[in-house]
Amino acid sequence: MGSRADFHTHSTFSDGVLTPTELIELAYRRGVRVMALTDHDTTDGLPEAFAAAARHPDFTLIPGIEMSTDVPGSEVHILGHFIDWHEEGFQRRLVHLRDSRLGRARKMVEKLAALGKPVAWERVESFSGEGAIGRPHIARALVEAGHVATVNEAFDLYLSRNGPAYVERERLTPVEVVEMLTAVGGLPTLAHPRELNDLKNLLAQMKAAGMVGMEVYYQDYLPDQVEHLRALAERFGLIPMGGSDYHGLGGPQQREPGDIPLPDEPVERLLALARERGALQGV
Repeated sequence: MGSRADFHTHSTFSDGVLTPTELIELAYRRGVRVMALTDHDTTDGLPEAFAAAARHPDFTLIPGIEMSTDVPGSEVHILGHFIDWHEEGFQRRLVHLRDSRLGRARKMVEKLAALGKPVAWERVESFSGEGAIGRPHIARALVEAGHVATVNEAFDLYLSRNGPAYVERERLTPVEVVEMLTAVGGLPTLAHPRELNDLKNLLAQMKAAGMVGMEVYYQDYLPDQVEHLRALAERFGLIPMGGSDYHGLGGPQQREPGDIPLPDEPVERLLALARERGALQGV
């Protein structure tokens, strides 16, 4: 069952394969009518995305972002929806974080060479296009070089948090990112929480900081996992959100825009909250 909304997508301005225009056209063809563009640490794709969305009067584009944070032994990704992406201080912080990504990517390429799995930095750059360089671009270079068969294999063998080519980069804590997003009018949501340790304690901290939602309907989550997360969201007073996390990279976990069983009720709850806070006028 598909959804008319998708709150988690990526374009070529971070690590997706489609331009914002191509992404919106694909989502629209698939029946999506409410979509957030949530590129990693950047909002640079939003001007093009809003221009594309304007071609469809019945399509609502939500300005968003995905940010990475650190907790002991794990990463926590947080989505921000309805952010005031023009705010200058916010943009300066994003530039700093993207610079950190670039330095980290170079070190990962150096580690791969030392492991006997060299990839050309120029190819990594070419895969990133106009966007910030991230691990998926290195993974695609590994596939092209014949070191692995798939992007998922690149992560499993080399690029995951515990992989031999992994390099840390500057991160904020989950609470710091929630506070940063709320400061620019954003409605923060915890992304893909299934693998996180000590989830209940994390939810309590982030809820207190201003988080409003948690991804419950996501990619390959099974019905019993969805129900468990939905119950947790209800317990903590969070909107049970949903997103395909569309990148266009292929693989068994990947989903097309809207290919999630997200019901209409939480979609309407988020839109109502956005209206209440003045972030969504006329919808």
